[in-house]
Amino acid sequence: MKNLTSKNNPVCFHLRKLGKSKSYRDQCGEFICDGVKLLREALSSNADIGVVLTSEPLDFKLPAKTDVFAVTADIVDSVSPLSNSQSLVFSCLFKETKICDFTKGTHILLDSVQDPGNVGTIIRCANAFGIDGVILAGASADVYNPKAIRATMGALFRQNFYYMNKDKVMELKESGVKFIGTSNKDNAIDIRKTDLSNAIIILGNEGKGISDTLFGCCDEIIKIPMSPGCESINVASAASIVMWESANRRELCLH
Repeated sequence: MKNLTSKNNPVCFHLRKLGKSKSYRDQCGEFICDGVKLLREALSSNADIGVVLTSEPLDFKLPAKTDVFAVTADIVDSVSPLSNSQSLVFSCLFKETKICDFTKGTHILLDSVQDPGNVGTIIRCANAFGIDGVILAGASADVYNPKAIRATMGALFRQNFYYMNKDKVMELKESGVKFIGTSNKDNAIDIRKTDLSNAIIILGNEGKGISDTLFGCCDEIIKIPMSPGCESINVASAASIVMWESANRRELCLH
C-alpha cells in the first residue's frame, strides 16, 4: 500500500472529477464509489477496480493490479462526491453491456426518470425481483451518478442495465416487443388483471409521466389500485410494486 498525503494529487483530482462530471466519466469509462460495502460488492462481482483510497486498514485482499493508497480521513472527505463520506473511495471501469433478447423476460424502461436516487432504488429493486434488465431512456439520470450508485446498495454490479435513445426504443417496438405503460388514468387496466411476462414495462418521469411518443406505442396501460383520493405514488415505489407483481407471477422464490 502506498501513501498519499496531498489533496491536490493527480489521483485525487481524477477521482473528484469522476464524481462531478458525467462527461468526464463517459470520457474515461470510469466511475467513483464510496464505502467498504460497495468495494466488497465490486470484488464479488469481478468488477474492474482502478484505484482505492482508504483511511482505515482493509481486512481483505484486492487484486494485485489495483493501486491502493493510505490517506487521511480529510483526503477521503475531499474526494468523496457525497456529503456523508465513509472511510474509503474507489474507482471502477464501466460495466460491459451484455447482449439481451428483449422479446423474452421482463424489462423495465425508465422514460426520463431524472432523480438519481429513484434510478438507483429501481435498479436495486430490479435485482431483488429478478428483472432481466433496466433500460434508461430519454433524460433519465446517469446510473453512475454517485447518488444513484449509493442508492443501488451494490446492485449496480449485479443488475443488467442499458442506455437507449428514442430510435433504439422504436426499433424494439417495431421488432414486436410488447410495451406496457403505467398510468393512474381511470381506463387503465388493474395490474392484477394483465400479463406482465415477455414485455417492457414503462415508468415515466416523476412529474410528467410517460412521454406522448412512448405512451402511444404501448400495447396496454396498467395502473396500481390505490385508496380513493390518492392520485399517485413515487416512481421508485410504483416500480417496486410492478416488479414484485411480475416476480409473483413468475413464482420467483422470494425470501
